Amino acid sequence: MNLFFLTEATTLLNDAATTTGAAEPTFFSKYGMIIFLVILFAAMYFLMIRPQKKQQKKDAEMRNNLSVGDDIITIGGIMGKIVTIKEDSVIIETGSDKSKMRILRSAISRVESNNAQK
Repeated sequence: MNLFFLTEATTLLNDAATTTGAAEPTFFSKYGMIIFLVILFAAMYFLMIRPQKKQQKKDAEMRNNLSVGDDIITIGGIMGKIVTIKEDSVIIETGSDKSKMRILRSAISRVESNNAQK
């Protein structure tokens, strides 16, 4: 019995809305939130994700172009000269006593000088 009253009330409301000339929803009211989200994700991509990927590609290229004799700085701040290059690690000389240290390629922050530039 309650269901009958609910459907009757819904029908009356729909009839009232059509007779009062309620406006049809506009394109923006229908799809505005979706358009806003697409624009937001596009802005996030171009402002955050794309520059980060470019930087990662640049760092990977720098690590792949290492050569013996390059002066490097690690992410921990250790400075040294590359003595040996292996597949995923390098051996560097640090300090005046020529102590050697083995580090991962991924730990290299930047190259200070290159043999090709000398």
